[in-house]
Amino acid sequence: QVRLVASGGGLVQPGGSLRLACVSSGVNFRIATMKWYRQAPGKQRELVARIDGGGSTEYAVSVEVRFTVSRDYARTTTYLRMNNLKPEDTAVYYCFTRWRERDFWGQGTQVTVSS
Repeated sequence: QVRLVASGGGLVQPGGSLRLACVSSGVNFRIATMKWYRQAPGKQRELVARIDGGGSTEYAVSVEVRFTVSRDYARTTTYLRMNNLKPEDTAVYYCFTRWRERDFWGQGTQVTVSS
């Protein structure tokens, strides 16, 4: 059974940093592509970053340079390091993977950027 458990959200001031984590189980983590999405109030869910099994990464234009996605194969954990956070980064962040033709989502973790 595939399970994704996200953590690490919180309240941070503009310019601050957070690191999100997503622990995976039930997938072959060495080959699974992992993604981070976010959804702000009143907006559609958007792709923030992805990392494939080999470690290649892609980012949304709005976050590249500021955000870094990485993975720890031993801990089957995907991270999203977020630096220089802005109020417009406020959203619920979700980790995601597609495995054996099915989509799986983590439960979401709230990130609020406010002074």
